Amino acid sequence: MNHQKSATLFTQAKRSIPGGVNSPVRAFKSVGCDPIFISRAEGSRIFDADGNGYIDYVGSWGPMILGHCHPKVVEAIQRTAASGASFGAPTEKEIILAEMVCEAYPNIEKVRMVSSGTEATMSAIRLARGYTGRDKILKFDGCYHGHADSLLVKAGSGAATYGVPTSPGVPADVAKHTLTATYNDLSDVNNMVAANKGEIACIILEPIAGNMGCVPPRPGFLEGLRQLCDQEGIVLIIDEVMTGFRVAYGGAQERFGVRGDLVALGKIIGGGLPVGAFGGKKEIMEHLSPEGGVYQAGTLSGNPLAMSAGITTLQLLREEGVYEQIEEKAAYLEKGLLEAAKETSVPTCWQRVGGMFCTYFQQGPVNSFADALKSDTDAFGSFFRAMLESGINLAPSQFEAGFMSLAHSRDDLDATIEAARKALRAI
Repeated sequence: MNHQKSATLFTQAKRSIPGGVNSPVRAFKSVGCDPIFISRAEGSRIFDADGNGYIDYVGSWGPMILGHCHPKVVEAIQRTAASGASFGAPTEKEIILAEMVCEAYPNIEKVRMVSSGTEATMSAIRLARGYTGRDKILKFDGCYHGHADSLLVKAGSGAATYGVPTSPGVPADVAKHTLTATYNDLSDVNNMVAANKGEIACIILEPIAGNMGCVPPRPGFLEGLRQLCDQEGIVLIIDEVMTGFRVAYGGAQERFGVRGDLVALGKIIGGGLPVGAFGGKKEIMEHLSPEGGVYQAGTLSGNPLAMSAGITTLQLLREEGVYEQIEEKAAYLEKGLLEAAKETSVPTCWQRVGGMFCTYFQQGPVNSFADALKSDTDAFGSFFRAMLESGINLAPSQFEAGFMSLAHSRDDLDATIEAARKALRAI
């Protein structure tokens, strides 16, 4: 494939944008090539500035569950834009989407819209601290919850991709309030809580860790956290920015049957537009300004364009058989990739929950961040580059999940499996 125009744009971008990108993982550094610049998308495919087409398994990092540019979502955005893109004032659409979220998540009695997943998790933590009167929080190695200061401690995703588990610019006085435990290790959490008894405001986690690939919770892990938080008066924050409306209409909490006190949402509820939300128990949410003293605000919160896209997306996801179709497509791809891997001597481990998945270049299984770090990132880089040249767009990091959409066809999946077979043989 010819990538000359993308290369020219990247050179130009580096003159005015740090690293030439507006989010680090987009730079493709960990996969040993320059990024492609996207010009348009439709259905299961994206197209770069050079006119090359790719079957897309990134889906804007998750929200394009219906596929790119779904006609009904596009129509909703266009119709709303004709009436105004932003008011900084309440609209009826905010109520409609809030009610849809509350209906999907029985533990969300009230919800506040924001403009990003980072805002959602940051605000949920502030609310938990204000509600409990405690300062410390507990997170898990490799779980990424956005780039707020207190959360850039042993984070996954981009931080893992570049080998920077913590970030310069985060004051030690902030970081000292963040405790980290091993994902899927309940005994580690129990020991951490016992050593900081009465001091922890919240435990925050991804119910399926999607920023160290795709790591599902071990049986009993989420249940154990729920019980521990109840016993110790700790707020359990379940970060479903990635998994919400993705692995089920009611997210991972529906799938695994464990509910958080607070929930962070994003991605899909904006239908591809910038959005986030956090919500939960009424008694906690009523501590939020203007009802309570915990301050949070945002001029673009509840933006009408994002609300319209989100409402239409959720309406389409409620149609019968949607999640069954996504599950079927992902299972078909899984079967094909596993068979392709067996034909080579390359160690791989495939992990999947619903339409969310990852191929690790190691034997596996992967249950924690330490496990994920054992992956052969050079082998992944070779695989990524070969797949890209075959017209398959994967996340440019070993530590990111891939996503299936409703728009992926059987031909798309077969083409992906054949490309993977060739790529694995070449490693």
